[in-house]
Amino acid sequence: MNKAQLRQQIAELSKQVERLESRNQFLEEQFRLAQQKQFGASSEGHPGQGELFNEAEELVAEAPIEQEEISYTRNKPKRKALPKSLPREVVIHDIAQEDKVCACCNNELHKIGEDKTEKLEFIPAQVKVIEHVRPKYACRACEKDGTHNTIKQAPVPPSVIPKGYATPSLLSQIVTSKYQFGLPLYRQEAMFKQYGIELSRKTMADWMLRCADLLTPLYDRLHELILNQPVIAADETTLKVVSEDKAKCYMWVYTSGADSPEGALPNTDIPHIVLYDYHSSRAGQCAVDYLQGYTGYLQVDGYAGYHKTQAILAGCWAHARRKFVEAKTAQGKQSSGRADWALNHIQKLYRIEAQIKASPPDERQQIRQEKSSPLLKQFEAWLIKSESQVLAKSKLGEAITYCLNQWSKLNTYTQDGHLNIDNNRAERAIKPFVIGRKNWLFSQTAKGAKASAILYSIIETAKANGLTPFDYMMHLLEQVSVQNTDIEPLLPWQLAKD
Repeated sequence: MNKAQLRQQIAELSKQVERLESRNQFLEEQFRLAQQKQFGASSEGHPGQGELFNEAEELVAEAPIEQEEISYTRNKPKRKALPKSLPREVVIHDIAQEDKVCACCNNELHKIGEDKTEKLEFIPAQVKVIEHVRPKYACRACEKDGTHNTIKQAPVPPSVIPKGYATPSLLSQIVTSKYQFGLPLYRQEAMFKQYGIELSRKTMADWMLRCADLLTPLYDRLHELILNQPVIAADETTLKVVSEDKAKCYMWVYTSGADSPEGALPNTDIPHIVLYDYHSSRAGQCAVDYLQGYTGYLQVDGYAGYHKTQAILAGCWAHARRKFVEAKTAQGKQSSGRADWALNHIQKLYRIEAQIKASPPDERQQIRQEKSSPLLKQFEAWLIKSESQVLAKSKLGEAITYCLNQWSKLNTYTQDGHLNIDNNRAERAIKPFVIGRKNWLFSQTAKGAKASAILYSIIETAKANGLTPFDYMMHLLEQVSVQNTDIEPLLPWQLAKD
C-alpha cells in the first residue's frame, strides 16, 4: 500500500469516526431527552393538572405565612377571609341567664366583648320543578247560543328547548360542567341519577347542539369583531372525531386582547375574545378561510400553514426558548455552554418585557426598539456564527436552525406595541380544551365538534372578560330564546360594565 492509498484510507476512516461520533452524540441526546420526559419534572404546568392525591399537601405548603410573636417565633399559616358578599347566618352561643351572675358577690355580669369565628357551610344543589299553568277562558253565552266561541289563554312563555323541560339554568349547568370543568356527559348522567332524575347523555347532547345553534349569531358577531383587531394570536391542537375518516382532526383557536381585564394594555380598547374553530384537517387553508383576508398581525408558532394567510406573521420566542431548553437537556451538564448562552440571552429579552408589561403600546414599541433590538442583533450574529460550529442534526443545531428560519417573524414583535414576545396568549387559550379532552376523549360527530367549538368560545370569552360563565350562559339562553334578540347588549364586555 503506497502513501496515497494510506492517506485516502486514513481520510475515509476519519470521516467514518466523525459519522460515528455524530451518531453517538445524537443517540446520547435522545436518551437524555427520553429520561427527562419520563422522569423529569415538567416546567410548563396548568391549573387543574398535577398529582390529585397530593393536591392538599401541595396547597398547604404554598400557603402564605405570617410570623406571630408568642414566647418564640413560629410560622403560622395565614387564611384568607371569606368573601363579604356571601350570605351569612349568625348563631349566638350564649351562657344561660342564671350564669350571668358573679360567683363571688352575686352581682350581675356585664358584656365586655365577644369572639367571632366563621364556618363555611356548603348547601348541595337544589333541583325543583317549575309548573307553568295557563288557564283557559271561554264565553258561556256563546256556548248557549251555539255560536262560535273563542278561547282565550296566555301565550306559551319562551323556551330554549321548545316542548322540552330544560330551563336556562339547567342548560347552563350542563354546558359549564362539560366545557369549563371537563365533566363528560356520562358522568353528569350519573350525577343527575343521584337526584332521581333520568337524564340520558343523548338528550343532553341534543340540548348542547340546540344551545350552540342559538348562540351561533353571538359567535358570528365575535368572529366579525376579532377580524377588526390589530393583533390575533392563533394555535391549534388535535381532536378525535369518531364519525370522521381521518385519525386526527383539529381544533383551532384565535384570540385577541388579554386573558383577563386586569391584563389589558392601558390606553387600548381591544376586546378579550377567544374563538374556537373545528376542521377535519390542519391545512393552512383552514386559517385562510377563517381569517377572511385579515391583514393585521398574526402571532403564531412556527407552523408553515399560517404562511398562506395575508396576515403579517409574528413569531414566538417561547417556542425558540424551548428548543434551547431541549438542547441543554440533551447535551447534559458538561457541555451545555452554547445552550446556556442562548437561554441567558433570551432571558434578557423577557426581562425587558416584564418591565414594560403594564405600559401603553407606543411606549412598549419605543423601549423595544431601544433595548430589545440591539440584543436581537447580537443574538442573530451568534446564531450565524454557531450554525457552522455545531452538528446540524443535534438538538442545539435544530434550535439554531429553527431560530434562523423564523428570524424575521421572531423580530416582528418589536414593530408594534400591541404584539407580545411570544404566543402564550393563544397557548393558554387552547389549554382548557386540551385538559377537557383528557376527560371526554373525543367528539362523536363533526356537528358535535362544531357545537363544542361554539360553546367553548362563549365560556372562554366570558372568563377572559371577568364574567362567571354559569351566570353569563344562563343570561344568554334566557335572551336568545326570545325572537329577534339584539346581540350587541349580550357581548361579554357590555355585561361586564353593568
